[in-house]
Amino acid sequence: MLFQYIWISTNNNSGSNFPFFKELNNLSKLSTDFLYGDYVGVLIDSLNLSLQLHLRTSLKFTASKKIVIMSFRSISKLVGCKTSAAFIDNVFKTHNVRLFSSPAGDNFEFIKTSTVGSKNNVGVITLNRPKALNALCNGLMLEVAKALDGFESDSNIGAIVITGSEKAFAAGADIKEMQNNTYSHCIRTSFLEHWNRVSKTAKPVLAAVNGYALGGGCELAMMCDIIYAGENAKFGQPEILIGTIPGAGGTQRLPRYVGKSKAMEIALTGCQIPAQEAEKMGLVARVFPVDKLLDEVVKVGEKIASNSPLITRMCKESVNVAFETTLAEGLHFEKRMFHGTFATKDRLEGMTAFVEKRPPNFTNE
Repeated sequence: MLFQYIWISTNNNSGSNFPFFKELNNLSKLSTDFLYGDYVGVLIDSLNLSLQLHLRTSLKFTASKKIVIMSFRSISKLVGCKTSAAFIDNVFKTHNVRLFSSPAGDNFEFIKTSTVGSKNNVGVITLNRPKALNALCNGLMLEVAKALDGFESDSNIGAIVITGSEKAFAAGADIKEMQNNTYSHCIRTSFLEHWNRVSKTAKPVLAAVNGYALGGGCELAMMCDIIYAGENAKFGQPEILIGTIPGAGGTQRLPRYVGKSKAMEIALTGCQIPAQEAEKMGLVARVFPVDKLLDEVVKVGEKIASNSPLITRMCKESVNVAFETTLAEGLHFEKRMFHGTFATKDRLEGMTAFVEKRPPNFTNE
């Protein structure tokens, strides 16, 4: 179950008492895309009935969400907690709940970021251009890069999830933006070069794909380390249909996922591949119900984040080398990385914990 708290403050100083809650002072921001999770708890610092009625009216369009509107005073009385910290602790101990919060100071136009999980150790980047089906414009990809930088520098984050909406992960690159590009412009500006930031991320990046993942959207998903799909997901490289070819890895990564023959069919016909077929081809790791996708991917992220960050990075690097070198060279690299783990405290702690039959306490050393 996913549970999102939104703190709507009528007092400018109230939000500081709720560091784990998303603070929202503008009701116009409460859109279907803004709200995620099965349950949305709207906390207000006022018992004003007219305000609560206004909130319920404003949230009528979220029919698929279970909305709970309560004042903090009412919640405190209900759960017997006098402070926000005590309330959060009570929630963790008595409910299967994941708290969502947004990193402080982020002000993005095309994406949303949040940290999720019981330990807030999974970062989520949500593509947010609903009117354009999350078409990947230059500004959006720059914001993704900035968000990745932030999560990379946060030592508490052990895994990152990139997702979109239920209708579209990303329906492609922004064709209107590139329509009048010239060859010289593309060369001078190294057009699309900065998209590679996703594949250069040291921490594991998981794609949670619902709806369309076409063209640049499919390429973005393939830049991630693991792709999970909702049952309605569709993958494809339809660039051939508009007189061009994939330019962000489609002709290179796709054959490595599905083999030459299938990659040729997808790239030369522009056909769309449903989630179930993508799973059979090896493009997708697992398929989940649409409304459970993000929850399940977050669980995977939490599992990854529970391991040693240092060893996780070494493992990811070793797997990626398999796509870049010969088998003999790859085996040699793996052996050296394996030997390298014996220079870390986390390797010793992990093996010692196994022998002593206790959970390991990794320190990223």
